[in-house]
Amino acid sequence: MRGCGVADFAHETAAGGLVAGVDEAGRGPLAGPVLAAAVVFPRGVPAGLAPLLDDSKRLSAARREAAFAALLAARAAGLAQCAIAAASSAEIGHLNILAATHLAMRRAVLRLPALPDLALIDGNRAPAPPFGLPCTTRCLVGGDGLSLSIAAASILAKVLRDRAMARLGARWPAYGFARHMGYPTAAHRAALAQHGPCPHHRRGFAPVEEAWRRRV
Repeated sequence: MRGCGVADFAHETAAGGLVAGVDEAGRGPLAGPVLAAAVVFPRGVPAGLAPLLDDSKRLSAARREAAFAALLAARAAGLAQCAIAAASSAEIGHLNILAATHLAMRRAVLRLPALPDLALIDGNRAPAPPFGLPCTTRCLVGGDGLSLSIAAASILAKVLRDRAMARLGARWPAYGFARHMGYPTAAHRAALAQHGPCPHHRRGFAPVEEAWRRRV
């Protein structure tokens, strides 16, 4: 059964043409990249996949992994088009987190096999120049709980970002990235204060800047 959401395919059906759901993972952390995903279901959501899709934040890790595996199977069968892209911690520090998120979204849409006619964006801010999307955009607040395409994108981005942070955690074990995924938990803040920032911490975020100041 689906979680608490009411996501369906009505927005995609009403729009017609190729419609991509676009979402991100990792705007709030102090470290690591922000990831964006774009997902298109050219012939509608496969019946076996639809009940698995919901806002990734409402799914347990096990249910996200099950939905992720089903989504990859749908892609392999030609029933889904998926693309993932990132903006690095360095790009976040250089641009700011909102612009870097829009850059990652643009990169993801451009990596789809075919450009969509419409991109449904989770949230209330569509990517704007110089990181605007090469198609019409429409924002949906709470879209990952309303649109199955956005829900799929949210799961794809969340699972792959968590895996990336687990790899960073193995390289930088002092920070516990695999446990908190870079979010500003008490344990992460304590590690940051004790060890100072690593190259994957985001400049411009207050706790990171404070840690840098303590080092100089």
